[in-house]
Amino acid sequence: MISRLVKQWALGALVVSLVAAWAAPALAQTKTGTTMGAFLQIEPSGRLAAMGNVGVAMAEGIDAVYYNSGSVAGVDHYEVTFTHSSWLADIRYDYVAGAIPMGKWGNAYAAVTSLNSGEMTVRTVDQPLGTGERFSVSDVGIALGFGKQITDRFSAGAQVTYAQESIWHSTAAAITLSVGTIYQVSDHGLHIGASLTNFGTQTGYDGRDLRVTYDQDPSRNGDNGTLPGEVVTGDFPVPVLFRVGIGAPFQLSPSARLTLEADALHPNDNSGSMSFGSELLLNRQFALRAGFQNAFRTDSEEGLTAGAGFASHYGNIQYHVDYAWADHGRLGSVSRFTLGFGF
Repeated sequence: MISRLVKQWALGALVVSLVAAWAAPALAQTKTGTTMGAFLQIEPSGRLAAMGNVGVAMAEGIDAVYYNSGSVAGVDHYEVTFTHSSWLADIRYDYVAGAIPMGKWGNAYAAVTSLNSGEMTVRTVDQPLGTGERFSVSDVGIALGFGKQITDRFSAGAQVTYAQESIWHSTAAAITLSVGTIYQVSDHGLHIGASLTNFGTQTGYDGRDLRVTYDQDPSRNGDNGTLPGEVVTGDFPVPVLFRVGIGAPFQLSPSARLTLEADALHPNDNSGSMSFGSELLLNRQFALRAGFQNAFRTDSEEGLTAGAGFASHYGNIQYHVDYAWADHGRLGSVSRFTLGFGF
């Protein structure tokens, strides 16, 4: 049994290695900070964030739809999950998602992501201490998805997301498409998953903050020096990300199971990277997790992750509580809290 799992893991490792090698040319340059809707890249799950943000292959249920929309195919009851994080620079991050089983038709889900900076003082060159006005930056993403078990080993899913960024009175919005698949190589063994997330069109900002007045010819006197005009920001792409990963569970004893996963990532706005994660589940209730995210990424500030979780039930209601800690180098660290229910 162990020999067979080792062979399957070696096969999967070869697949991920080939994908990582394909992504290697991206190390020559990056496009960090060039996309709109970067908040869509913040992983919500407290469980999977503690495992190095891996989840495209092994994870199932509503917690994993962010990584792979095909993971919802395995849901056999109603599920809902809530995540909160005090993100970098005290930015508030919240995420809620719910799944509905639809029998032979598959399963549907919806998710809402919110990011908010809180109010800040408006400052200008002429008034560096503030104009007396306040502004905020906020992002919201609304997603609808569907997944289906095609065969007993293969599942697939798709998701449509509406994303909007707002900076005071100016906004930019886009619609993206995500697709994902999961293949189970053997019963209780190796899983291989792949997903393409946030594939969409370019978009630009619009709003009253971009409407200005100007003087067409400052060298002339007597003309209209307050002509109405508008600043054009240009269009920005959305953050497309391709993931492929392998994972497998190892039953160490009747009461202990170890899950390992490795993911390769290729974004359109950064260099390629790999993430690794592990989870030790005890008595099907207590979980200890650790991982490393975005290894080999150029100038990455991310690294170690860790966390724990507890799962149980109250009558017919299942619940789980998960905590994740992630190191972001010179930017500090980030914690996530997730609460989920199944009924």
